[in-house]
Amino acid sequence: NNNNNNNNNKNNNKKNSRNKTNSMMSMMESGNKNNDFFQQAVKFGFCFCGLQGFYLTWGVMQERIMTTTFEATPSVPDGKFPSPAFCVFSNRFLAVIVAMITVKLKHGALLDNNVAPLRAFAPCALSNTLSSWSQYASLRYVSFPVQTVFKSSKIIPVMLMGKFLKGTSYPGSQYIEALIITVGVAIFSLFSKESDQDSSTQIFGLIIMVCYITCDCFTSQWQDKIYVMYGKPNVDPYQMMLGVNSSAIVITTVGLIVTGDFPIVYEFLCANPNVFVYNVITAITSAFGQLCIYYTIKEFGPIAFTIIMTTRQMMSICISAFLFQHVISSKAICGAMLVFGVLFYQIRRKYRARQEKFELAK
Repeated sequence: NNNNNNNNNKNNNKKNSRNKTNSMMSMMESGNKNNDFFQQAVKFGFCFCGLQGFYLTWGVMQERIMTTTFEATPSVPDGKFPSPAFCVFSNRFLAVIVAMITVKLKHGALLDNNVAPLRAFAPCALSNTLSSWSQYASLRYVSFPVQTVFKSSKIIPVMLMGKFLKGTSYPGSQYIEALIITVGVAIFSLFSKESDQDSSTQIFGLIIMVCYITCDCFTSQWQDKIYVMYGKPNVDPYQMMLGVNSSAIVITTVGLIVTGDFPIVYEFLCANPNVFVYNVITAITSAFGQLCIYYTIKEFGPIAFTIIMTTRQMMSICISAFLFQHVISSKAICGAMLVFGVLFYQIRRKYRARQEKFELAK
């Protein structure tokens, strides 16, 4: 009996120790999951705040530079900032420095590890420069909220460029979505006209915006083509940033010399030093915003990034309307809701397609 009791006690002790071990392991797994969730939440919060902070600030500074009447100079009697090209130049100048530092830290060399030659980046650098110039220049003719909503209609040139450059085919539903977005943009643009703005002036601004979205779409499609031609393992986003901005800085410098804008801008900045500060802020927010874009897409994918940036567009419209006293009518708001409604529907559709693909892979 004593032996049986001893055996029972031993068995009970073993069971208890196993139970304790299992419970400790489950607690450790639960703790690890909580830590992983907390780390991911912190990373996402960093990405969200970084993108919102950099690009909301960039938008405010952009509008302030191009729409404010500053102290007039002999070369610029109207007091308006004279050169959208200089704004592009200052952005690219700092972006090149940031890209060089990032590539050097990541790869140990600037160009040795880059399989794609610099000339491969020239076409998208030119289109990127033109799109950035158009973005600044259009603010002389249309309000920032109209510009922001108008950007959402670039799905149409994206599809056209995809078909032209890569032979991509799209389902009919995406053409319907593009049409609805276009209608929403048209409604918003039509009912957001400033009372002191001439109709022909706004039309000219919208033509510049068409140039912006066309060039911007060509830029993204050509970058995809570079990834296909040379392989994504051989060209990472930071090397892409360095290649595009290096070519763009050459293009903008030549443009400023040819147009004679350098002395005019210098004279204007000497008379208005605060404008120089605004340009520095736009350069900083633009360069570090690009790094945030790459990091967000790497950590959370394009869908999460699109949600953040679509939210940013809505917030930027509200901030611009508040700071610069833009009047947005109820009809214009309906147009904006139509546009952003389709954008969020597209995000949901892409998310569901990704989930279905993941389930099939299981």
